[in-house]
Amino acid sequence: MAAAPPLVEAAGIAKRYGPTVALQDARIRVLPGETHALVGRNGAGKSTLVGILTGLIAADAGEVRFAGEPAPPLSDRAAWRERVACVYQHSTIIPDLSIAENLFIGCQPLRRGFIDWRRLRRDSATVLERWGVAVAPEMRAGDLTVEARQMVEIARSLSRGARFIILDEPTAQLDGEEIKRLFARMRELQAAGITFLFISHHLQEVYEICQTVTVMRDARHIVSAPVADLPKGLLIEAMTGEANSVGLIDAASRPRRPDAAAAVLRVEGLAGQDFAEVSLTVTAGEVVGLAGATSSGRTGVAETIAGLKPASAGTVALGGRALPPGDVRAAIAAGIGCVPKSRHAEGLVLGLSVGENATMTIGDRLGPLGFQRPKVKQAAGEQMIQSLGIVTQGTEQPVSGLSGGNQQKVVMARALASDPRLLVLIDPTAGVDVKSKQALLGHVDTSRQQGKAVIISSSEIEDLRICDRVEVMLHGRIVASHAAGWTEAALIAAMEGLSPE
Repeated sequence: MAAAPPLVEAAGIAKRYGPTVALQDARIRVLPGETHALVGRNGAGKSTLVGILTGLIAADAGEVRFAGEPAPPLSDRAAWRERVACVYQHSTIIPDLSIAENLFIGCQPLRRGFIDWRRLRRDSATVLERWGVAVAPEMRAGDLTVEARQMVEIARSLSRGARFIILDEPTAQLDGEEIKRLFARMRELQAAGITFLFISHHLQEVYEICQTVTVMRDARHIVSAPVADLPKGLLIEAMTGEANSVGLIDAASRPRRPDAAAAVLRVEGLAGQDFAEVSLTVTAGEVVGLAGATSSGRTGVAETIAGLKPASAGTVALGGRALPPGDVRAAIAAGIGCVPKSRHAEGLVLGLSVGENATMTIGDRLGPLGFQRPKVKQAAGEQMIQSLGIVTQGTEQPVSGLSGGNQQKVVMARALASDPRLLVLIDPTAGVDVKSKQALLGHVDTSRQQGKAVIISSSEIEDLRICDRVEVMLHGRIVASHAAGWTEAALIAAMEGLSPE
């Protein structure tokens, strides 16, 4: 008996944008019922391939087939929705609409030319129940957690007939328990015949949830193999083209810092929306981590220190001078540079150029009386591009055209442009590839060597290795402190409120 054809197969795919080669002889073969990983560094061509697999981009050459049949014409959007759907890292849910409206947007049931609201709610309840999404149809979509939004998007895709779901960085904004629940739900859906293409920069997740992996590099297909046959070292080598190329910094390997270093930051009794009674000191040349789940309060503490949110109690003092709460301008003027949690929502102005974004915090230094001199601004932008290793066509390129890793480097450049005394970095390597992660953390280490104080708020183990100590938060309070040299088991146990075995 002949084997069933691949559920999705793309072969010989090529795509150019002017002189830029986005894809060249790209290919992928996804079997029914599997979870197939698609990995590669930022700029490897993954997003372009996904655009072609979902019918949003026309390939210049090559063919896409679903279950052995040619893909439908790009103009037949209904046919594409019946075959494939993508749940993007940045949600396509419309926050001000209800869940029911989001589920049936563009295909609402009608009665006499008007939306049949009763049927809409009834059909929505049926969809949510069938796919195990425990939310109310009338609930405002903007009030959902990230985890629930993802499940609503998956249910919407399945309700329209798609049985091939692309998940683009689905864990980037989830904590440990939420990731476990997502993976459990994926396994249940796999058992029901759903096939996933899983895109992630977290290689450990590839080994945990995927059966097969395809690696792309420099717009080309490099290898496809069963996950079990591709050890992590070989996988990283395939992604980077270099053997043993990724070495992240570990604070435990550097000499112990002197105890007499001057205090740069003092936080006393700080309280906010999701945390209370937080006190800590960060000295010159010290890197301090804030670890914990998304709901631990670590992000709120970092945002309050950086002036992004007001405090309800307590003080933040930089160099012995108290800062006004919730005042970003005052924080920057005092010497704080910040990489916020979301580069798209808070870190970048996507309509502006690389140079404009990179120099945004130093506009008053680029010319007299607030008038910026173009040559000075361009020179400052070029210097930041060079020092951060940003891959771009130049200072005038729109920042929206950069890969995720290079966009994050622009955000880091903006934070460093003002030569701050304190860096506050919130999930600084989220959604970037292993080489970009290495580069970003390298700039953190350079800042440390220059005598800057650094706070890193993250749940990423790799981010926290660079820290001289890690303060663990749980339910809005600091519950443990770990000096460099901690074990992963001990840190995760503290983050989850458990005693290490």
